[in-house]
Amino acid sequence: MIDLYKNLPTLDLHGENREISTVLINDFIEDNYKMKNKKVIIIHGLGTKILLKNTQEVLKKNKYVESYKIDNFNAGQTIVEIRSRN
Repeated sequence: MIDLYKNLPTLDLHGENREISTVLINDFIEDNYKMKNKKVIIIHGLGTKILLKNTQEVLKKNKYVESYKIDNFNAGQTIVEIRSRN
């Protein structure tokens, strides 16, 4: 199987709680916006879906996020499109 996203910046939230994951996600998105990365991956896992729901809430409110979606090939990660810098 070809890994379409193997070279993208990735944040792994396994083992984190909601509060810590919120800070990590926002910092990760802002850093990648500054580095002009257009696409990143956030791994939240499947589990109880607490991290998935929190990830989506945080991404929805983040001003640097263009769009996001659950990976069709791995429901335990979200693909994030970051806004372009002007």
